[in-house]
Amino acid sequence: MAFSPSNASVGLQISLLLSFFMAAFAGPFLDSFDYNWGHSNSQILNNGDLLTLSLNKESGSGFVSKKQYVYAKIDMNIKLVSGNSAGTVTAYYLSSQGQYHDEIDFEFLGNLSGDPYILHTNVYCHGQGNREQQFYLWFDPTADFHTYTILWNTQAIFFYVDGIPIREFKNLESSGIPFPSYQPMKLYSSIWNADNWATRGGLVKIDWTQAPFTASYTNFNDNNACVSYYDTMTSCNTPNSNLNNNGWLWQTLDYSDQGKLKWVQDNYVIYNYCTDSKRFPQGFPPECYVNNKY
Repeated sequence: MAFSPSNASVGLQISLLLSFFMAAFAGPFLDSFDYNWGHSNSQILNNGDLLTLSLNKESGSGFVSKKQYVYAKIDMNIKLVSGNSAGTVTAYYLSSQGQYHDEIDFEFLGNLSGDPYILHTNVYCHGQGNREQQFYLWFDPTADFHTYTILWNTQAIFFYVDGIPIREFKNLESSGIPFPSYQPMKLYSSIWNADNWATRGGLVKIDWTQAPFTASYTNFNDNNACVSYYDTMTSCNTPNSNLNNNGWLWQTLDYSDQGKLKWVQDNYVIYNYCTDSKRFPQGFPPECYVNNKY
């Protein structure tokens, strides 16, 4: 076909359109994550700087990191579902695969309007969970973005909210207590229907007239992480790695952070498996006698 001004105009329009779409879907979220379910309920906005996950009666939604990690410090700014979010759960967690998987969980349990959100945390080691702590937050997590950090290193697992440590799970492998230390984990997040248990033990169901329920994400940061490439190789033990820049790998809580942790544990914990004597009438799990101190 002969070239003409009209052909050039069409070509320019197509080029501009492609450029627009490439710009619209560029950015850290597209580079770092894949949708793993509920694609129609997920959006990447603001040139790739903002991601949203939504739940409606048809489906929830979720994403998973393209990278996998063996030890990491990961930050994410999240704004939770506002209004009546009863029955919903927004999960943000690291997890490996398989029956004997490791997992480090933040789960935000929805609420009736005016009631506080419950922040549920858990640690799975080699397929065994049941290490729950739950918290109220000292702010409204639906009004603005707040930073939720998982720091998993050789010393412990730390849960942070806006830079304040709320929980520490120490590495006690030397005492025979399991700890995630070798299985690569990916970062996941999802929003889903859990109204069989999430709000008041399942007594309060989702009000679908309030749908869609939407959680928003921004400022993902995994700059401090050992990215796993092979079974025994990570970005932290390659020949070109500089361990001097990986101080987070051996980080512990200093005196100030210990004080902040005690403040949270004294004032905002609403459930701790290490104090649930009805659940453990024969005695608490062995890690409780160390991990329950701060």
